[in-house]
Amino acid sequence: MATAILTRDTVSEAPGTGGPVGLCPSPVGAKEAKRSPLMARHAPTVARFGLGLVFFVFGLNGFLSFLPPPSGPFPEAAMAFGGALMKTGYLFQLIKGTEVLAAALLLANCFVPLALALLAPVIVNIVAFHAFLEPSGLTLAVVLVALEIYLAWAYRGVYRPMLAARTRPTFNHKES
Repeated sequence: MATAILTRDTVSEAPGTGGPVGLCPSPVGAKEAKRSPLMARHAPTVARFGLGLVFFVFGLNGFLSFLPPPSGPFPEAAMAFGGALMKTGYLFQLIKGTEVLAAALLLANCFVPLALALLAPVIVNIVAFHAFLEPSGLTLAVVLVALEIYLAWAYRGVYRPMLAARTRPTFNHKES
């Protein structure tokens, strides 16, 4: 496996990403997307922005409570789950902080694969919560899953090395 080294004078291309190695890689096939129809070219950006906006708004709402609370009673199990998150004293804040951080990365188009990896367990929990405890929000949960899967597919080249069955550590020193 080849490694790329960045210097001030050179920028090498990240394998499978279609763009330069750096903080904010382009989705897979970015070069090919320039020749594709308008919708295909902008779909990853729209999906990234949509997912980022949802998590930024709802993540900040966890700290600032600027959205009105949902009307109607919640199921008892859903209330118990939410209460347990709050009673820990840290878990709810950690989840909402992760949502805001990952959303900011998505909106800024930096470290997008990392942001998607951070949001994946949060989205799984959102789906499980709405599937088993409070079904009224299941539609938004399914939309979030669809956006996450689409973006993970769009950035699949970046995840390929992480999903290798066998790897070797990389050392940056010269052997004598």
